[in-house]
Amino acid sequence: MHVGVLGGTGPAGRGLGARLASVGVTVTIGSRSRDRAEETCRTLLAAWPGHRLDVRAGDNETAAAADVVVVATPWDAAVPTVASVEPCLGGKVVISMANAIARIGKEFEPLVPPRGSVAAAVQAVAPRSMVVAAFHHLPAKELGHIDEPIESDVLVCSDHREAVRTTCELVRLIPGLRPLDTGTLANATPIEAFTAVLLQLNVRYKTRTALRMTGIELAE
Repeated sequence: MHVGVLGGTGPAGRGLGARLASVGVTVTIGSRSRDRAEETCRTLLAAWPGHRLDVRAGDNETAAAADVVVVATPWDAAVPTVASVEPCLGGKVVISMANAIARIGKEFEPLVPPRGSVAAAVQAVAPRSMVVAAFHHLPAKELGHIDEPIESDVLVCSDHREAVRTTCELVRLIPGLRPLDTGTLANATPIEAFTAVLLQLNVRYKTRTALRMTGIELAE
């Protein structure tokens, strides 16, 4: 599978790109600046010389040409970034992992973007794509430490069953992650907002918490 990451030079995109590449996925790191993408790829390859990561650099349009596209930009850049490459996204699975969160003083607070979630707003500007919300609750720093396991559930929601299947397959490639189908894209609103709770827990308890749901047994 070839995955393109829009905004792949930021912490979340860089971490997810490295983790996917570590399990054999071809990853194109996209950015508004190809030079920044190339610098990010050099940094990843230098940091993990034993992994032979298949990471490539490009602008966002190059990343949008991949089989599956991840939107890892800051939340307020997600819609304009996707709109700028929309002609490349028709028929593709587009994974939105952005969270509309603001830090006010010592507190993290969820924001309500247009259409209720970043993922829904992305679907509105890319109507020919199959948008899915996923990867919101993974701590970026730990995600990028590919020599260490990461344990978490990944909540996945979309109005397109094919997008859910493809995203769950991608999640399962990463040891320690378990995908959970949480229904339609309407559920992206509480999923994105809950990130504020996790961030607040991280600050209060000086940790990097992740999400695990009990009582769910999935067939192998």
